[in-house]
Amino acid sequence: MLRTAVLVSGGGTNLQAILDAKRGGRIPHAEIALVIASNPSAYALQRAEQAGVPGTVVQKAKDEAVEAYGERLLAVLRENRIDLCVLAGFLTILPENVIRAYDHRILNIHPSLIPSFCGKGFYGLRVHEAALARGVKLTGATVHFVNEIPDGGDIIAQKAVAVQPGDTPGILQRRVMEEAEWLLLPAALEDVARTIENGGN
Repeated sequence: MLRTAVLVSGGGTNLQAILDAKRGGRIPHAEIALVIASNPSAYALQRAEQAGVPGTVVQKAKDEAVEAYGERLLAVLRENRIDLCVLAGFLTILPENVIRAYDHRILNIHPSLIPSFCGKGFYGLRVHEAALARGVKLTGATVHFVNEIPDGGDIIAQKAVAVQPGDTPGILQRRVMEEAEWLLLPAALEDVARTIENGGN
């Protein structure tokens, strides 16, 4: 079973989906061993505590060098013997030294069908605002591996969600979460963990 860290910045709804899936027996190949928050007020830390999962804060200081922040983050991951990382609404760009150390072992969830509405500056409601402004009829979510390009890593899984007449960014965001993100991320985590345990990359 792969020791997995979930990295969060806010409310932690995707973390909750993972915790619920784990409790329901749908993630047998990964242990949720640690939750790392980018800020101490993240509600996700309370979700971790309620689930009995250790939580900690690794916050990038204002003037801290990116590589130095990466080394601090790596120290926490190594200290906790983490095999796999999941970014679940983590708003800090990962330094390259972390990405290199966990090559094809960091998953991210993005609330669109990559390559649409992704990359630098596309996060949260901005993604859904852009999708509605473009008039797409289908949007969705993508789980991908993390590399040095924002939202640029290999795609693991995608799920489409219909855009409905009268959608606002908030309504669309909620539908994408419920119909795609909360189902896709736990399933992708299990798929990757199982593949690694069975000798894959």
